[in-house]
Formats: sequence, structure tokens, C-alpha cells
Amino acid sequence: MSKIVFFSIPAHGHTNPTIPVVTELANRGHQVWYYSFLEFQKNIEVAGATFISCDEFVPRQSKKEMDRKVGKDFAALIEMLADTTIALDDKVCKELRELQPDCIVSDSLCLWGKLFAKKLGVPYICSTTSFAFNQYTAKLMKRSFMEIWRMIVGIPRINNKIQLLKNHGFEIENFVSMVQNDNETDTIVFTSKEFQPRADTFSDRYSFVGPSIKQLSPVQNDKTDRKVVYISLGTILNKNYNFYQNCINAFAKTDYDIVMSVGEKTEISTLGNIPRNFTVKNSVDQISVLQTADVFITHCGMNSVNESLYLGVPMILFPQHSEQRLVADRVAELGSGLKLKGNKPEYLATAVAEVLEKRTYKEAAQKLSEAFRNTGGAMEAANVILSKIGE
Repeated sequence: MSKIVFFSIPAHGHTNPTIPVVTELANRGHQVWYYSFLEFQKNIEVAGATFISCDEFVPRQSKKEMDRKVGKDFAALIEMLADTTIALDDKVCKELRELQPDCIVSDSLCLWGKLFAKKLGVPYICSTTSFAFNQYTAKLMKRSFMEIWRMIVGIPRINNKIQLLKNHGFEIENFVSMVQNDNETDTIVFTSKEFQPRADTFSDRYSFVGPSIKQLSPVQNDKTDRKVVYISLGTILNKNYNFYQNCINAFAKTDYDIVMSVGEKTEISTLGNIPRNFTVKNSVDQISVLQTADVFITHCGMNSVNESLYLGVPMILFPQHSEQRLVADRVAELGSGLKLKGNKPEYLATAVAEVLEKRTYKEAAQKLSEAFRNTGGAMEAANVILSKIGE
């Protein structure tokens, strides 16, 4: 029986794919500890792991910055990661020395998990819920002028945090090494080789296990001839009243059934009268909705796209920042979705009509779905972890 420790950042797209992996490991009799955040405690404990809260160690201002600027301000992200690493240092190192885990599995953006593994000499496995990034895939990122400007302006702030981490005994080469995957690190990537851009540039230490999807629950199959359009901008950058209002204007008089998830911070009452063919909620069980959806209007977060493709649902692509634009470009390149020209009602209506009318979008999504399902998902991820520690 092995002792395995997980770390992740406070983000659904980075945590959710690891939950079925934890379940798989626990069901095989292994002990799992998970350093995470209170909003994920229930799911982590149900999966069979011991939950350890990190909430009090994330500087409040930094967490607000992450919620507001994630994906748009790289320096703010690095500051949050560095501050949290230093705040957790004494607690986690003391606990891990006592626990003596067989390995640490840490999200690619969870700097503290990676640094604690290196500092304590514990075998480390990187968990990548986005595309794997190296010097080749980084060139595919189409950053906006403001993103580039913020990165340039933020370099002194980043360097200050790197020096602070070094002063606390952490080994860091440069800020690129903090977030970029390398060919010498055992890495689990939650997508398939078919979907990963430039998959040929990654070493055999990368295991492309496909999406890690929770067990699908049966859904009531009362499908009619009416098409179901699902709309969501994810769990972070989702407070976009203009976009939601445009969706209402685009589809209010159609014969589509619309399910729109607007996020916890959006006041539904401010959207005015909700048309009868709309179901608007702050959050939904996305997997359940996608099981009945015909098309998904999405922000192109990797987790959402993986779930959509796993279920063979074609997409309308509305990315919010450079990483999401890369995902959107890949979906469009493989024919499984259509990029919006803009978010005006006429653009939304035209895009949905095209994807629903042209069978090729659905066929391409189903082809990727088959590839995803053949990669192994959570079961294969668990196999990889155990193989790395000799189980």
C-alpha cells in the first residue's frame, strides 16, 4: 500500500480531473492525502482521500488577484503561487517529513507541490490538466498586446518573488522553469495525443491519458426534436452580462432549448425577463447537461472542452485569453467547433445554426470522443502513478 500526496490550485478545471484518479487509487487500497481548498473538500473526501486545507495560507489579496486576473496577468499568478508556497513551507514540510509519502502528484501550476517535492527529495509527478507546454507549443500561443505588455511590465515583480523563494531554500532556475513542462519530468496529461498540439515533441515520460471524467450517471432520455444549446463561460471569468444578454437576444425566439450557466457571481435577476425556452442557473452539473446537449457555446477552458469532446458534443468557441485561444484553435483545426466572429446576437445565432446543420462538426467531435475514451482516463492515470513508484 502506497502513500500518495496530491496538490492543486483553487480552480475547478485543475482539481476536478484529479478526483476520479484519487477514487481509483483509494479503491485499489492506497492511502491518499490531498492538499486543497475548502470548496473541494467534499468531493475529495468522497473520493477517498484525506483532505488538508490550504485556504488560510493563500494571501487574501493574492487570491482575489488570481480570481480577477487568472489567464491575463502572469505576474499576478506567479506572485500568488510564490506567496502561497512560502506561507505553506513550515506546515507542509513538517507534515510530509512525518508522513514519508512515496510520491507527490502536483498540478503543473501548483508551484508549491513541485517545490516541496524537490526540497524534500520525494518523487514528483506533474499533473497537467491543460495542454502540455514546451518551447514548441508556447510558440502557438497568440497573446494579446495587453497580455504581452503585462508580462513585460511584471518581470521585475516575478524576479523579486523568485529571489524570495530562493531565500527560503527553494531551487528555481527561472520563471519559465516554474510553469513549463520539461522532458525529464514524469508528467500525466489529461488529454490524448490526437488532441495535444505538437505531441511528437514530448518525451516518453509524458503519459497522455485522456480526460478524467467522473462516472456518467444515467440521464432521463425524453429527447424531442428540439435542439439543446448549452452555454457556459466556466467558473472564473464568467461575469459577462453583455454576453449573456446577447445570448438571450439571439435565441429567445428560436425553437432551441437553452441551458445557460452564468456563474455564482452573476445576479440572474439583472438579466431581465428570461424567455420560456431558457433555463438559467448560477451553476449546473456540466456532465449531465452535456449528455443531452447538441452544441456547447464555451469559453474553451480545457476541462470544459475535454468534457464536451468526451461526450461528442461540437462547440461554438469563445475564448477569453491566450491559453483558451490555443485550445479553441486546436478544436477548430480538428473540425469539432467553430470560432465566433464576435458575441453579437447575429454572430451567435449564425454560428449555432451552422454547427447544427453541418454534420461534419458532430462527426469530428465523435471521432475525438472515441480517441479520448480509448486512452484510459483516470484508470490509466492511476496506473502511471503506481508504475512510477514501483507498485
